Amino acid sequence: MTQTTVNGSSPASAKMRQGLIIGALGVVYGDIGTSPLYTMKQCFDDVRNVNQTAVLGILSLIAWALFIVVTLKYVIVIMRADNRGEGGILALTALALRATKRGSPAYGWILAAGLIGAALFYGDGVITPAISVLSAVEGLKVETPLFDPYVLPITIVLLGALFMLQRGGTNRVGGFFGPVTAVWFIVIAVLGGIEIVQDPRTLLALNPLYGLRFLLVDPARGFVLLGGVVLAVTGAEALYADMGHFGAQPIRRAWLYFVFPALLLNYFGQGALLLSAPDAAAVRRVLENPFYRLAPGWALLPLVVLASAATIIASQAVISGAYSITRQAVQLGYLPRLEIRHTSEQEIGQIYVPRINILLLVAVVGLVLGFRSSDNLGAAYGIAVTGTMTITTMLALVYMYGVRHWNPALAALLFGFFLTVDLAFFGANMLKVAEGGWFPLVVAAIVYMAMTTWRSGRRLLQRERERDALPLATFIATLRPDRPLRVPGTAVFMTGNITVVPNALLHNLKHNKVLHDRVVLMTVQTEDIPYVGDEQRLEVCHLDQNFHTITVHYGFMDQPNIPRALAQCRAMQFHFNLLETSFFVGREKLVAGSRTRLWRWRKRLFIFLSNTMLDATEFFRIPTNRVIELGGQIEL
Repeated sequence: MTQTTVNGSSPASAKMRQGLIIGALGVVYGDIGTSPLYTMKQCFDDVRNVNQTAVLGILSLIAWALFIVVTLKYVIVIMRADNRGEGGILALTALALRATKRGSPAYGWILAAGLIGAALFYGDGVITPAISVLSAVEGLKVETPLFDPYVLPITIVLLGALFMLQRGGTNRVGGFFGPVTAVWFIVIAVLGGIEIVQDPRTLLALNPLYGLRFLLVDPARGFVLLGGVVLAVTGAEALYADMGHFGAQPIRRAWLYFVFPALLLNYFGQGALLLSAPDAAAVRRVLENPFYRLAPGWALLPLVVLASAATIIASQAVISGAYSITRQAVQLGYLPRLEIRHTSEQEIGQIYVPRINILLLVAVVGLVLGFRSSDNLGAAYGIAVTGTMTITTMLALVYMYGVRHWNPALAALLFGFFLTVDLAFFGANMLKVAEGGWFPLVVAAIVYMAMTTWRSGRRLLQRERERDALPLATFIATLRPDRPLRVPGTAVFMTGNITVVPNALLHNLKHNKVLHDRVVLMTVQTEDIPYVGDEQRLEVCHLDQNFHTITVHYGFMDQPNIPRALAQCRAMQFHFNLLETSFFVGREKLVAGSRTRLWRWRKRLFIFLSNTMLDATEFFRIPTNRVIELGGQIEL
């Protein structure tokens, strides 16, 4: 999606800027905005005595976590690492790789870190819908315990409806994303502000000494507590990942002037409610769900409805992010080709990936049925988030120092501080592996293994193809005017290497005994930038015997379209008539052998992924009635 920048002070510019800020509220801040539903409850599950010291200490930790992680790290620093306006873990990985040489050990480590971060993002994408929607529906139990048996069924119905709507694109529910989220932030700010007015003692927690003192009095328990505090900053990665959707300034303004104050008011309001509880029994009632206890009885059900809408929006943002990162991974060669449907004629970033949608739905429903409550899911949530945050910090350090050439002392001091905070949160969540933290690690391990296996398998496959390949220059030199027979028309051979003769060309020559009058070898290369301009799209080279090579360049956010690329060749006086053009595509059967060092189970995984891969004809938008597929067998 292209980044939008609004300059000037005209009424139209101001209105557009306000629209971007409202849009950012819905898409970017849905996840972090619904964190008050479960953060305070999760924190106090780890605290034995609820007193003023505990309340002020926890509030101080939450407030300063929001400031350090979100405001200072992401809003002020990390968002400076943009790949032509685009953010996200894979975009940052592409930037960090520029600091080293391809093939070096450092290159491999940076790439591995980026893929691990991307894999953890999928774990986050599974947990966020489950914990957000489940925690919202659990508000029904505050009204009456009679709703308890219906919490899980209602949650599953809402999640099913959410994933069913995906085929229509985010524009189906996107029209009210911003306004509903704006109402949500206003409501939670008002609810929290009312309690703060009644007991302003919670404002003392703005002093960071309360949080530090709470950690130092009992370091062991304080360290465990960090695993709950980090839930307040879940969704911070969306600030960076969605930067290309709205631009940096609208995201920054929405956070500083609207979201951050609203979150602080609500968290401190929940703290005030706990401080004002007259006895231990009242404290226990509040801790059943401190967020919903802020609302008067008449407002509880409307608040549940609003919270459900807000959590669906939060879930939508993460699901859309999973689609986006999948497209980037496919384009960069980390995942096999998948069907990617564009659901909007105006917004290029609105896409739908059917297979990912089905996998996410199955995983999310299984997660809800397996963990059954937001309390249990809280233990699983933090690891994926803090793992991605830690990797983002390390990659940003590599980029800022190695590419942007920041002052070494400043970079080490600033990112060392960020990394210390990230590792503290990550370490605290690792203590919860047995309680549910294993789930995102398993998801990440599966995704990472699929990505690395696909990348390694593709390299091995290309090596096997080229092992006995005939150089194109040598082949052209052997051609004679009278043999082989040349037939009218143009043949376009899709290949990964335009310097050697594709197997499809050799098969066609072997079986049909002819060559077309004009032969074109075409390859597609994905660059480490989001979009490639039309003026840089093509590289055309004309060879002897009416042979030609075309290299088509795309960014990792571009949608490949071969017919459109051929149409652009007209600007180079190289014309194509699709009615006289045949596209030759190789279709190979892969067999697991013993010729390569790749483990046998990984060979089988690679073959399985290859068999499920979307057909090249559909992926590259090639007219199906102009395609000829020629097969063969390759042993790995």
